[in-house]
Order: sequence, then C-alpha cells, then structure tokens
Amino acid sequence: MRPTESPDKVALRSFVAALALRDALVAVTGREAGLALKWPNDVLLNGGKVAGILLESLGAGQGVSHLVIGIGVNLAAAPDARLLEQGAVAPVSLQGETGMRVAPDAFLDLLAPAYARFETQFTTYGFAPIRTAWLASAARLGETITARTMAETMTGRFETIDAAGNLILQTAKGQRVIPAADIFF
Repeated sequence: MRPTESPDKVALRSFVAALALRDALVAVTGREAGLALKWPNDVLLNGGKVAGILLESLGAGQGVSHLVIGIGVNLAAAPDARLLEQGAVAPVSLQGETGMRVAPDAFLDLLAPAYARFETQFTTYGFAPIRTAWLASAARLGETITARTMAETMTGRFETIDAAGNLILQTAKGQRVIPAADIFF
C-alpha cells in the first residue's frame, strides 16, 4: 500500500487486518464461536494462535511511503509449540481445530474482499468503528493479562484499547497506556 496518513494512523491497519482475518475465518467455518482477537496483531481459534499479522513500512522523515501487511494463517498445520517461549499462546491450525480444509488461494479469495471492506470503513470513517468491532471480539478483555515491553513486565486487567490502538491496562500502580508489548495470558 501507499498510505497517506501519519505513521501512527498507518499502524492501525493491524486492527483492520485482524478484523478481515476474523471475517474470512468465519466465512470458512460458518461460525464465530472460538474466534478472538489478541492485541495487537493475532487471531485466536479455540484459545490458540491461528494467525498473525506483521506490518512493515518504508518512509522518509515523518511519513510512510510504503506499507506491507504480512499475514500468516495456519490453515493445514501449526508450528511445534515446544519451540515457543514459555507462556506464549500455543499455535493451532484451522484444519486441526475445525476439521475444515481450505486451500491458500481459496482463503485469500475470502480474505481480500474482507480486508477491502474494513479498509474502506477505516479510510472513510476513521478508527472508531474499527476499534468498536475489534473490541467486540477481543481476547481476554476485562481479564488479567501480562504485558512485556523491552523495559518492563506489567500484569493487570485489560480494560480496553484507546483511540490510538494502545492497550489500556489497569495495574496495581494505576492505569498504564501501552503502545507496544508482547501479551501473555
């Protein structure tokens, strides 16, 4: 993509992609049960990580001239959970959790229009409706989670995400606004 927004707005497309992934998975399975969105960029199925999103950008100065949205979906198999760090969400596959088989091209045929719908909503109405839809499917909202940044580890209640996509965590030391972290349940 060649976005025109500021870098902080461009980064919100991880939420756009998560919603599109969720809708594509609903289209394949015919059910919403078991699907949840893990802040900031994962999709869970039956509690395991079925998909992840990575944004890469290129720009000069304060702008972003190019954005690539990388999406990985475990359609047929999942990586070995023994290779993950302690406490990480175990990977699962769509086929392993639901018995449903879908070819990558067929899944992309569902994902692309779902992304286009949410991208149009984002560029037309801003982040607010994306935020509302994302929160409706958020994993562990209102529950205790752990957020680990480069500098510290914080445990508290996952309250919401704010208008900038930051995680709002209520800790023993008060409310924390977290722009980036690894999340553990």
